[in-house]
Amino acid sequence: MSNTAESMQQQAEMFRSRYAAVREQIGRVIVGHDDIVNGVLTAMFVGGHCLLEGVPGLGKTMLIKTLSETLSLDFNRIQFTPDLMPSDILGTNMIVENQGRREFQFQKGPIFTQICLADEINRATPKTQSALLETMQEGTVTVSGNRYELKKPFFVLATQNPIEQEGTYPLPEAQLDRFLFKLVVGYSNREELNTIIDRTTKGTVITPEKVMDGEEIRKWQQLVRQVVLAKHVQDYVARLILATHPQGAMALDVTNQYIRWGASPRGAQTIALAAKVRALLDGRYNVSFEDVRRVYLPAMRHRVLLNFEAQAEGIECDKVLLDILEKVTERADDLVAA
Repeated sequence: MSNTAESMQQQAEMFRSRYAAVREQIGRVIVGHDDIVNGVLTAMFVGGHCLLEGVPGLGKTMLIKTLSETLSLDFNRIQFTPDLMPSDILGTNMIVENQGRREFQFQKGPIFTQICLADEINRATPKTQSALLETMQEGTVTVSGNRYELKKPFFVLATQNPIEQEGTYPLPEAQLDRFLFKLVVGYSNREELNTIIDRTTKGTVITPEKVMDGEEIRKWQQLVRQVVLAKHVQDYVARLILATHPQGAMALDVTNQYIRWGASPRGAQTIALAAKVRALLDGRYNVSFEDVRRVYLPAMRHRVLLNFEAQAEGIECDKVLLDILEKVTERADDLVAA
């Protein structure tokens, strides 16, 4: 792809058009939840995985299934349950007969796809949850010393119920960090509920059209990485990450008071890449401070671990992060008093 300004502008306009085409097809089925839909699509065009959290029945699974129907990609759904085993996800070696001889043959599991819906992922045990660690980070599966490559593009789109609900196991921090975004799905409003009732209780079946394939998705992923991230904006991203490290050089009072562990470098990578997508959607090929602020919360809320004091006081992670976002200013030498 050409790096000239004119070429980048044309490609940005084309990206906006194709993004809108996918968004339109999803909107034929999914009512409302604009921020959630945009978050999932942003993760897809960055090439990352996405975690959707909310109580049952809010349309999390329907959103992911609808997205898969708009894309010409392989799709598998895994329903996570307490008795699910790692081999049920990755696959296993089976004894088969071949010309009178018995031999082991690897039978691929449902993870060998391009869009994997990990439904209610936190209802499986930690042993089974950890089976996704390699696939999410490396895009590979290793079984009995043999390594298998997954077809690209590859996305894990997971749903989970709030940890306060019965029968849930918290996801380990290492796995949470591999999700690009954590999106919190809320309740629909009055108008949206009426639209949902109209669409789902009259016997009408709406099927979205396929508008994009894997090759095109990979092309847009490459374009995203060409968007310019100026040094002063990049430093703003770095300072937002460093401000979450308790007792660190850039830690704020709220950080030292309520945060146990801060965000990893993956947090900075996520903010930078997601902000590039937002810039393209605004018709620009350079990242602004506002782009960074718009993607900050979903990129960070699962990467910061609060301490006991925050839990005892009922302080939510989003509140702490928004406080940090308010105090870390665009200018490196102009920090708001903590």
